[in-house]
Amino acid sequence: MASQDLIPRPHFKLVSTFGVLFIGVILAAILFGVTNVQAFIYFQTHSGTGIKFHKLVVICLWMLDALHLVLIVHCIYFYLVINYANTSALTEIVWSAKLQSVVTVVSIFVAHILYVHRIWTVSKGRSKLLPITMGIFVLLTLGPTIVVIWFVYQRVHTTADLVNIKYALYIYLGPVTFVDILIALSLCYLLATSRTGFLKTDLFISKLMIYIINTGCLTSMCSIVIIITWAVMPRNFISEAVEFTMLKLYVNSFIALMNVGYSAQPNADTMHSSEYHVRHDVYHPRSRTGASRDEEMQASQKSMFNHPDDEVLHITQPVQAVMVTCHSGRSR
Repeated sequence: MASQDLIPRPHFKLVSTFGVLFIGVILAAILFGVTNVQAFIYFQTHSGTGIKFHKLVVICLWMLDALHLVLIVHCIYFYLVINYANTSALTEIVWSAKLQSVVTVVSIFVAHILYVHRIWTVSKGRSKLLPITMGIFVLLTLGPTIVVIWFVYQRVHTTADLVNIKYALYIYLGPVTFVDILIALSLCYLLATSRTGFLKTDLFISKLMIYIINTGCLTSMCSIVIIITWAVMPRNFISEAVEFTMLKLYVNSFIALMNVGYSAQPNADTMHSSEYHVRHDVYHPRSRTGASRDEEMQASQKSMFNHPDDEVLHITQPVQAVMVTCHSGRSR
């Protein structure tokens, strides 16, 4: 009898359940490798800036991403290795499966807060209505986040109970997807209204806008796929496998946004990140008027995307500042 209990029963469809989870873990591990590359690039290009706010942010995001990977690996190891051929264990919800869901929703909320901080930084010198509005929308998602955490720990004890949290998942992913779209549109609006007429600067802004739209669509599409798969196929674990990669996409998107200022620079391979700083106390006027204006404008915008905790020129004012200093240099 004991040996017969270890034989997998036919009604357990392992391919569409735990087999799909295994594939999700592999994809999540690949994306974690991309996170390592993004973090390495960021610290390499900002190695001479000391310990700054965004360096701590990158470290915290990396640690959350690593913790999430450890939890989902333990989850799969528990089902497929520790309880190999033990069908009774397949109906249980292991503690790491619950905790990884909590880490995911909390990390996404933190990522949204960081994006709001980015919007606040880019909107320097302008009305603060847009970042404040976005901050309110992000704070409103805290309610669904708490609801999901409560349902996971109070209503989910077996795999059959996952169907009971379907509507809680809808309530959470709907606002999250909406906020992702709003964040992408807000950043694109701020960048689009910052065009100066200089070719290189406008090209840089266009690259940033394309990147923001792509990453915003990527995270939003991930949430939509989870909703659709959960609604159409609630008896398998395809939606959970997609959820394994969701946090990785958010972390990669945010760190890559801080790196995009360097990678979009035409001479990024020969310039050090310290050249991107444009501070009021170290700015020196130059006699060149054409290329200098464009370079200074690019530097001021990159500093806003890479070093928001430094004192930088407002994104709507650097061209005028350069023109004034150039005229004063000529008059001398």
